[in-house]
Amino acid sequence: MELNNIGMGLGNIALMSDAKSRSISAENFTGEKGMGGKALEGVGASCARELGQGWKVSPAIFLGAKSSFVLAEIDGPGWIQHMWMTCAPELWRSIILRITWDEEETPSVECPLGDFYCCGWCERTIVNALPVAVMTAGGMNSYWPMPFRKRARITVENIGSRDIPQFFFQIDYSLAEVPDNAAYFHAQWRRSNPLKYMDVHTILDGVKGKGQYVGTYLAWQTNSNGWWGEGEMKFYMDGDKEFPTICGTGTEDYFGGAWAFEGNNSQYGDYTSAFLGFHQVIKPDGFLKGNTRFGMYRFHVPDPIRFEEELKVTVQGLGWRSEGRYLPLQDDIASVAYWYQSEPHQPYPFIGTVNDLEVI
Repeated sequence: MELNNIGMGLGNIALMSDAKSRSISAENFTGEKGMGGKALEGVGASCARELGQGWKVSPAIFLGAKSSFVLAEIDGPGWIQHMWMTCAPELWRSIILRITWDEEETPSVECPLGDFYCCGWCERTIVNALPVAVMTAGGMNSYWPMPFRKRARITVENIGSRDIPQFFFQIDYSLAEVPDNAAYFHAQWRRSNPLKYMDVHTILDGVKGKGQYVGTYLAWQTNSNGWWGEGEMKFYMDGDKEFPTICGTGTEDYFGGAWAFEGNNSQYGDYTSAFLGFHQVIKPDGFLKGNTRFGMYRFHVPDPIRFEEELKVTVQGLGWRSEGRYLPLQDDIASVAYWYQSEPHQPYPFIGTVNDLEVI
């Protein structure tokens, strides 16, 4: 197959391609060639009233309370290569991002906006990873390659009761051929709040088909004192029952850290890198603040976890109690699983109401 400008890097960026670059934003809702910046109405119309067409008339959309908006509807074949989005951080859990491929009946991506971009706690943070990058002031970027053959449909739903006057987005893609062995991108959100005693948090279950697991994001709130990350990550695949094929050694170990993420002066040492991050530590300072919250990610780009028929992923909530004994925790754990698989996929569990998703 000829180069289609997918998977570009410094080693091949100089090579020519017949792929066609397109972009969808509030300045060009269809992504058509030569149709950008033509708006006469939009959230910036008043600001551009003395300048007119072509001067940032429609840089964002209005997303009303309890309403949905189709960000993009693209005919394939093609590849989504970059998605950038931003709005007020306190709204990140009440906006649901959904992506549907080809002729699917249910979306392959269904996730609160902030969690998809590793910002589940609705507070600004920096993520300096290869597939997901979140920059200063909440500029959220996804570089997951997302192939589609017939159609891509991307929507956002505001399940909250508050209007969003300005929701900014840009979706960059290429119209190019998709090889037969290219799988579809998926992302699913789940939450245990609180985790039941002696139970595990299920990150992913019910996956049927062939594919590879490529990432985990956890938004974790501790509901007790002491170290909370003794729990193991477990991957059950292709007929595993009681015991998994892949079993980790501890939560911080899975995310590339060690020894309770301890940094200098007996404090948490946060970090963000291409594939591993313990990037957010929110301490309960101030009046009426709850327990400590953490954000962490691992992206299996160089080490995807491949499965042939099925996959289930879990993590234990495990700390310490007296006399050197483990303590099963009852923490607030939310997760995003990222994976590629052949279609069709199994329908996802109901994501929940705004009360189920809320950060309080």
